[in-house]
Amino acid sequence: MRKQELARVKLEASKYFNKIDFIGNEFAIFNDISDIPIFEYPGRIEPAVLIVCLKGTANVKINLREYEMYQNQLVLILPEHIIQSTGKSDDFEGLFIVISPSFMERGLPTLDKILPIFFYTIDHPCTDINDAEVELLKEYHTFLWKCARINENPYRREITQNLLRALFYEVSNIFRNHIPNNERKKTRKEELFSKFVKLVSQYFKIDRSVAFYAEKLFITPKHLSATVKEISSKSAGEWIDDQVILEAKALLKTSTLSIQEIAGELNFPNQSFFGKYFKRQTGMTPGDYRKM
Repeated sequence: MRKQELARVKLEASKYFNKIDFIGNEFAIFNDISDIPIFEYPGRIEPAVLIVCLKGTANVKINLREYEMYQNQLVLILPEHIIQSTGKSDDFEGLFIVISPSFMERGLPTLDKILPIFFYTIDHPCTDINDAEVELLKEYHTFLWKCARINENPYRREITQNLLRALFYEVSNIFRNHIPNNERKKTRKEELFSKFVKLVSQYFKIDRSVAFYAEKLFITPKHLSATVKEISSKSAGEWIDDQVILEAKALLKTSTLSIQEIAGELNFPNQSFFGKYFKRQTGMTPGDYRKM
């Protein structure tokens, strides 16, 4: 069977554009996107991207949902999210920091320390910030940029990683202030939820049953379902279905695979079964969605 993945948006591709400074293929920083093309089609982004909108507006789709960035807004796009830039105003200005997953793993806070914020940003990637927070983030951006440009400093990578660690604690605190109190759960349950979401991302094409993931976590399906529902207000089954449907929508819109091939790619027994599943989740057939 012919397979076609979503286009990957990689950090190293930015090296072809001017006005961007890098540390290897792991970190990029800039404030001018005038020579960066608009992504006409959705792509799956490999690095994390932090954006502070300073002026004007820009439109972006994150996981196929439309967002408008505007002045004094902070945007955090996480690795493996599906993104598409759909336009910007002529006066748009912003600050941009792009970080590879490997750079994040070595330099940023461990997930357990920022877990509530991590999951909040999945559904709320954009948040309004005040003037003081904008100035704080501008200072970090300026300092990080200076560090990235000092090629002769043998410790610039380590300095940058530690500055990023401090920055992400600041960013986590900003997002934290926007999380409703009832979304802050107990650490042990948050850790279980984190493991579950990682497993879904890894295995959603293989198995869509809650029992499969519960077995991987060495707990009962009932325990898993109750914990996921308490943490996220969504059932474990909904998390699995959302991941499958997100991938299906992206493939329907951006690939040349037939519906039958997409059904096979997502491990459905046949096109009919996939069609019924897709319509139950979205209210329309895969064919109708593709024509939209």
